[in-house]
Amino acid sequence: MGKVTGFLEIDRQVPKYQPASDRIRHFREFTLPMSDKEVEKQAARCMDCGVPYCHGPTGCPVHNQIPDWNDLVYNGNWDAAIRNLHSTNNFPEFTGRICPAPCEEACTLNLEDIPVAIKTVEQALADKAYETGYIRPYPPQAKTGKRVAIIGSGPAGMAAAQQLGRTGHEVHVYERESRPGGLMRYGIPDFKIEKHYIDRRVEQMQGEGVTFFCGVNVGVDRKVDELLAEYDAVLYCGGSETPRPAGIPGDDLEGVHDAMPYLVQQNKRVGGEDIVSVAWPAAPILAGGQHVVVVGGGDTASDCVGTAFRQGAVRVTQLDIRPQPPEREDKLTVWPYWATKMRTSSSQAEGAEREFQVATLEFIGEEGQLTGVKCCEVDEKRKPVPGTEFVIRADLAFIAIGFAGPLEGGLVKELEGRMDIATDARRSRNVAANDRDYRTSVDRLWAAGDVRRGQSLVVWAIREGRQAARAIDEALMGSTLLPR
Repeated sequence: MGKVTGFLEIDRQVPKYQPASDRIRHFREFTLPMSDKEVEKQAARCMDCGVPYCHGPTGCPVHNQIPDWNDLVYNGNWDAAIRNLHSTNNFPEFTGRICPAPCEEACTLNLEDIPVAIKTVEQALADKAYETGYIRPYPPQAKTGKRVAIIGSGPAGMAAAQQLGRTGHEVHVYERESRPGGLMRYGIPDFKIEKHYIDRRVEQMQGEGVTFFCGVNVGVDRKVDELLAEYDAVLYCGGSETPRPAGIPGDDLEGVHDAMPYLVQQNKRVGGEDIVSVAWPAAPILAGGQHVVVVGGGDTASDCVGTAFRQGAVRVTQLDIRPQPPEREDKLTVWPYWATKMRTSSSQAEGAEREFQVATLEFIGEEGQLTGVKCCEVDEKRKPVPGTEFVIRADLAFIAIGFAGPLEGGLVKELEGRMDIATDARRSRNVAANDRDYRTSVDRLWAAGDVRRGQSLVVWAIREGRQAARAIDEALMGSTLLPR
């Protein structure tokens, strides 16, 4: 905990943003950091709540010891707080920026809508760790002689690679794209997380003995059977990247796109890369001067909104089939769980027009080109209400309604061709493995992250990567000192 009476004396404060009119002119992060003293005051608000739901089971998936490092920060012991935080989370600079903070939802002070600014303190600790030189390679004292291949370099693959590399195994990470990071690099815009944070971690991990092989599409350039023959263990962390099918008539019109090709292209532009992607080939998609409609109400849809504004879109409308949620949830019914309530992202606050309880009936076009989106209101069962149809002008439309498993072809096709691989029928080709040992039905093949559990948060991927690393180390060595 922090100061005994801190929550009574100190108001909740979080970092402010650059004005929307300024931040939409660039793709850099726009959060204005707080001073150390301000962060210490926020850490002081952590109260002696008895049962700290913030770090589990309803709060932080990686079980960050939040009250402990809040107390350390409040007392000015940043070094010990940094060590504590990194004992449970390999990449707090990622989660401190892009995690939706279920820990704050579970905070006891959230019963009064003034939770401790946990995410703010976490990001400050992560950034301080770099300033003080704590983030440097920590190579193992001895090698085990065991070799592990990891397929995919998203947060699950990176977390597993770092844990296994520090244990002394020889770790090789295979990445389909030209740079590591997975959808954390290519799916999440730079204005939410600049990619030099990923580069710094990759450099650290290389110093710890992890080797990255980029531009290698396992299942195409190399077969998984080759890896299984060459390595003592193979961990599949391929992610969940197949767009969920919308089934909307007219989705073949020019100007209608799934969200991911659009986001990947812009991330590659910002990173100075060729926009052509192995996984999402498409002609250049740009929203400058366009009327844009985004179908979907989640984070990916919000990322499309912010990207479109930065490209110079004239108007952006976001369609959500769900009813508009209440401004404030019933705390005694939902706390400490994640609540359904009105939330406005920074991208939506930049000027998006939001339509709730609206279904997308059809994409309308002329001569093969999108010109509008036909919509209607829906009832509580999401059935169209007769007589409520309307059309929104649209030059571009992005479908962002979630993901339905790993991409088809390549590794998935190879795995599906095997008679001994089990998949989760409920989640469209996700590889079946439990969350205790992460083993698949194929000998020496493990699976973790979104490819196993379905689309989820970066923090869940980090957790699964860490736990899978522990399971692999125990299987290879007979015992393990890695945390679960």
